[in-house]
Amino acid sequence: MSAAYDAEGTEPAGTRPQSQWPGAGDWYPTGPGWPASPAAPAGMSGGPGDPGGPGRPGRRRRALAVTAAAGLAAGALGGAWIEHSGHAAAGQAATASTTVLSTAQIAARTDPGLVDVVSTLGYQDAESAGTGMVITSSGEVLTNNHVIDGATSISVTDIGNGRTYRATVVGYDATGDVAVLKLQGASGLTTATLGSSSSAALGQKVVALGNAGGKGGTPSVATGQVTGLNQSITAQDDSGSGAEHLTGMIETNAGIQPGDSGGPLVNSAGQVIGMDTAASTTSSGPYAQAGSGSAATTTQAFAIPISRAMTIAAEMEDGQASAAVHLGATGFLGIEVQSAQYGWPGGTGATVAGVEPGSPAAAAGLQAGDVITSVAGTSITSGPDIQAAIGAYHPGSTISIGWTDQFGQSHTAPVTLATGPAD
Repeated sequence: MSAAYDAEGTEPAGTRPQSQWPGAGDWYPTGPGWPASPAAPAGMSGGPGDPGGPGRPGRRRRALAVTAAAGLAAGALGGAWIEHSGHAAAGQAATASTTVLSTAQIAARTDPGLVDVVSTLGYQDAESAGTGMVITSSGEVLTNNHVIDGATSISVTDIGNGRTYRATVVGYDATGDVAVLKLQGASGLTTATLGSSSSAALGQKVVALGNAGGKGGTPSVATGQVTGLNQSITAQDDSGSGAEHLTGMIETNAGIQPGDSGGPLVNSAGQVIGMDTAASTTSSGPYAQAGSGSAATTTQAFAIPISRAMTIAAEMEDGQASAAVHLGATGFLGIEVQSAQYGWPGGTGATVAGVEPGSPAAAAGLQAGDVITSVAGTSITSGPDIQAAIGAYHPGSTISIGWTDQFGQSHTAPVTLATGPAD
C-alpha cells in the first residue's frame, strides 16, 4: 500500500461534515451557514484547509499518492498522484567541503536556523503547520507556498531563540511552490547554512529536518540518501485536481513526514541543498494481527533545489513581481464559487455559491446564485478565472465586478479588495 502527502501538516481528527472543492484540492467546512454544494473560495487566491472538529481546529494536509517507474499502486489515500520522471545527472561533485558531520552534528548546526510555521485559515476555521528556513538575520523566512496556502494569519516560532512572531507575506510563487515570509520585530536571528544544489549526487547522505506532525519544538530528523536528480513531479490533491507541476527536483528516501514542508534537505557538510516539498511512503510485506509482525516501509520524497528556491526568493526580496511571483498580501473579494462539476454550465460565467458577510462582495450586493461575468475588465468563464484576475491586485485596490443576478438583470459595481488569505 502507498500513501503520500505534501509534507505540510497533520490531518485533523475532527468529525465536522466536509465537502470537497474541485479544482483546489483542499477542504472547506460545510453544514449550517455554508453552501450545500461544493464551492471554491474566490478572491482568496488560496485554497482552504481541512477543518477540525469541535474545539481547537486541526491541522491539515493534502493527501497524495505516487506513481513511480516501478508502478506503485495508489493506497488508502488514493485518487491523488505525484507522477514523476527524469534521470539522474551523473558526475556531480558531492560537496566542496571535506568535513563529514554526524547526523547529530548536522542537526545541532541546522536547528537554530529553522522555524515552525502555523497558518491560521480563518475563513475555514482551521490551521496548518509546516517548516521554514531563516535566510536573513532580520527575519526573512523561506518556505513552501502550500504551507501558507489559504492563511489569514501566520505565526512563526524561531527554533534558535524560542520566540514566536507574527509573519507577513513578502511574496509567493504558487507555480514554483516557494514563499518568503517576514517576521515582524525580528532581529539577530541565526540563519540557515545554504549550500549549492549542484553538489547533490546519487547515493549522497542527506538529512531532512522539520516540524514533523506539526508538533513544534526540537525539529525532527530523518536520514537517507539522494536517490534521483532532475525529477519532474505532478502533485495533485485528494480530488485529483489542483495539479502542481515541479521540475528539477531532488529525490531522496529520507523519511519526510507531514509538517516537514519548507524544511531543509541537508548534506553531510551541514549545508542545505534542497527544500522538502512532497513525499510518499510505501509499505509491503506480511502484516500480522493484533499489532504483531512487521512490514518494510520505503519513502520517496522530493525537495526543490535550494539554488532555484533562493533565485525565486531573491526576486521577491527585490520587489520583482512577475506572472509567477506575487508580491505582498492578497486581495480578497469574499465569494465562494460553485464548480462546473456541480451544475453550472461552463463558459457562461462563474456562479456564486456563497458570500462572506462583511466582505467587499457583500457590500457590492452580490448574492448566492448570481453569475459573475467579468472582473477588472476580464471576461469570466470559471472560478479560476476570478482568482487569476484578482491575483494581479492587492488589498485596497478598486476593481469593477460584472454579474447577472438570478432574475437575469445585469449589474456592474466597483469593489475595494480587502486583505485575504495568501495563496
